[in-house]
Amino acid sequence: MIDPDTQAGWAAEAEAEAEDDAEDMPLSLRLSIADTLTLGNATCGFMAVYFTTTGILIPHLTGSDESGMARHSAATAVILMLCAAIFDLFDGLVARKLRSSPMGAELDNLSDLISFGLAPAYFVLVYGMVADDAHQRVSALAAVVVLLAVVLRLARFSCVTMKDGMFQGMPSPFGALTVISIVLLELPFVPTLLAIVGVAWLMVSRVEYPKPRGILAVAMLSWIVAAMGLLAAWAFDAPGGQLLLQTGCALQVVTGAVIPLFATARRVNTFRDNRREARAAQLP
Repeated sequence: MIDPDTQAGWAAEAEAEAEDDAEDMPLSLRLSIADTLTLGNATCGFMAVYFTTTGILIPHLTGSDESGMARHSAATAVILMLCAAIFDLFDGLVARKLRSSPMGAELDNLSDLISFGLAPAYFVLVYGMVADDAHQRVSALAAVVVLLAVVLRLARFSCVTMKDGMFQGMPSPFGALTVISIVLLELPFVPTLLAIVGVAWLMVSRVEYPKPRGILAVAMLSWIVAAMGLLAAWAFDAPGGQLLLQTGCALQVVTGAVIPLFATARRVNTFRDNRREARAAQLP
């Protein structure tokens, strides 16, 4: 029979040892709340690949005619990428408000590579295998281009210092969602391919994009939630669901094309203003 006082002493000693272990743990191995959100981002990206494989690719390879299953799986995969974008949005906000661990930046880049590099590239690859008018090898090449663009985009983000509030190149979450929207529009193969390569180029370009903060972050979150609703309506074959989805995808693509035009116009205007100031300074 165990003495209650002795058992209480053992419990106190075990608790003290656990606290000592936590204090001895290197700071770089302690996960913050922001890191947990980042891991949620990676999980969503991986599950998007899973649903793309099990719900779209495998039924196609086995000759299944269940188009509804493919539609549900495609919607689930895209919704998971949208959830990854939400995690990516909030982990930065939480890290700024609370604290982030020393490995937070590395975790964020690795998670973004899974959710916004691997997952959309794999989606493009599977599209090339299941679409009637697509060419598998060319689609595989386009998928590699998307993946490498995200890799280069994330690597440059870690090395290049930009002015506050701006990104250089299309952000990888926005680029991934634009690539997916292009595929879901079901355009002919050549325009789809060219648009995907164009998005990949924008991700590695020097075009400036605003960071989602304040009102812009709220607008981005609202757009993601609305996109989830459009995907759900399309997945369950709601009346007008196909039209709503294509409208949403078209808006995403148009937004991705318009922002660089505004950025270029702003840069041109800045250049002109600087030239005018230089000429005015040279006048007697």
